[in-house]
Amino acid sequence: MTEDNGHGHMPSDIEIAQATALRPIRDIASSIGIDEEDFDYYGRYIAKLTREKVRDLITNGRPDGKLVLVSAITPTPAGEGKTTASIGLADALRRIGKTSMLCLREPSMGPCFGLKGGAAGGGYAQVLPMEDINLHFTGDIHAIGLANNLLSAVIDNHIHQGNALNIDSRRIAWRRVLDMNDRALRDVVIGLGGSVNGMPREGGFQITVASEVMAIFCLATDLADLKRRLGNILCAYTFDKKPVYVRDLKVHGTMAALLKEAIRPNLVQTIEHTPAFVHGGPFANIAHGTNSVIATRCALKLADYVVTEAGFGSDLGGEKFMNIVCRKAGFRPDCVVIVASVRALKMHGGVAREELHSENLGALEKGLGNLKKHIENMHSFGVPVVVAVNHFQRDTAAELGLIQDRCAHLNVPIVDTRVWAQGGEGGLDLARAVVETIDRVPSAFNLLYDDSLPLWDKTERIAQEIYGASELEADKNVRAKFRALQDQGLGHLPICMAKTQYSFSTDPHLLGRPKHFNLQIRDIQVATGAEYLIVYCGDIMIMPGMPRIPAAELIDVDDDGKISGLF
Repeated sequence: MTEDNGHGHMPSDIEIAQATALRPIRDIASSIGIDEEDFDYYGRYIAKLTREKVRDLITNGRPDGKLVLVSAITPTPAGEGKTTASIGLADALRRIGKTSMLCLREPSMGPCFGLKGGAAGGGYAQVLPMEDINLHFTGDIHAIGLANNLLSAVIDNHIHQGNALNIDSRRIAWRRVLDMNDRALRDVVIGLGGSVNGMPREGGFQITVASEVMAIFCLATDLADLKRRLGNILCAYTFDKKPVYVRDLKVHGTMAALLKEAIRPNLVQTIEHTPAFVHGGPFANIAHGTNSVIATRCALKLADYVVTEAGFGSDLGGEKFMNIVCRKAGFRPDCVVIVASVRALKMHGGVAREELHSENLGALEKGLGNLKKHIENMHSFGVPVVVAVNHFQRDTAAELGLIQDRCAHLNVPIVDTRVWAQGGEGGLDLARAVVETIDRVPSAFNLLYDDSLPLWDKTERIAQEIYGASELEADKNVRAKFRALQDQGLGHLPICMAKTQYSFSTDPHLLGRPKHFNLQIRDIQVATGAEYLIVYCGDIMIMPGMPRIPAAELIDVDDDGKISGLF
């Protein structure tokens, strides 16, 4: 967000961050009972927990704290502020006397240099040091990219060195990765230049945070589980169509070795010095979109309230957190916060971006259908909901009153939230609403589907119940692939939908709450290491491109190393 939110002229996010006096990370660790021998320093303000401390936390028998999931309405260019609201909520919980922690994903440098900019929050609700978190951080994403590309190199080398496994180069199901938006690398031809350079074949890249290695990293419970999952990756097929796993190539141990330091959670702080784990970063429109299971498990042992975020709307990160992460990790969320803004809801009601500053109750009422659907989605999992309306300067009392009035029948608290401009103080009402809701309405968490439901039926249930689609559309080859995977004994795995984040449908221009649409299924692919199947819908891209004017043009560094333009 860049609007001043009603408090006059405000400095930029990076100016606010650089003006904040950070506390030494040992003080942040001490505030949650972590001693200096339990972490390693990555500078003065970043630390990684030791493996021994992670193991002790997860197995010490202390009851878990309350888990609060932050999701959102369908994102628009108008802005919702989900990460900002997550940070502000964690700060506000501490202000009302609760022990709280925050669990967020590590930002990908693709969006940082593309359209979105940084992903460390905004205004006075940020995790710090924001420059480090947005740029390289502790090198976790780089390590994940190396592990992924090691496998790619080994596959091509194996074929070049005689191909003892009989790998069919036309059926290699593994792409190289890069943590950057680069459309030119989506589809490439490799191995050119003669026989010494390997076997020519078609290949391609995807962005690192959408890779299966990233998903495995975030779903693994420990280093042994990480190595097991890496070995289970199905990376190619033989000429007689038999699967080839990473364990057949004998590099899962090396891949795990590259990730042995990365898998340790990163500890940082908010502007208000609330402890935060920032660890792992899967995209939610392709992968499952939440931070690491290890970090969340540790946080639940350290705090009475843990705030975590799932990417994009409830139809993507929210649904995947429930159906994939909770299924695998055993989490049971106590409350869901859905973040919305008046501006975004008016855009869902048909208002052009340049007209959003004007009051428009008719468009707002129409756009409320989107919010109501997201509330229904989260209620379908048996979890109570609180709505955080992220305040912008030109929101009117009539607009806020309309949201309250039209959503009253849903029995959901609607809270005006001002954390961007006021930090934790602007989230006090939200924090109280979350605590009161958890105390008043016990979570009756349930999954949307059972493991035993066939793959096609799982996909159909997500499409119909979460998106509101009429039915699935797929050609005979895709339907045959669903049947083949079911027959191969993979029918018990959950579904990870890869779909545009901008609409419940596969059409990014179909805003609001669309009805009477069919969901186009393009493909289904195996992710046996992540232990789910990826269903590709519409024209979803696994390697984004940059906009006409990328955010990279705005970033600079002076002679003293001070970064500017990062937001």
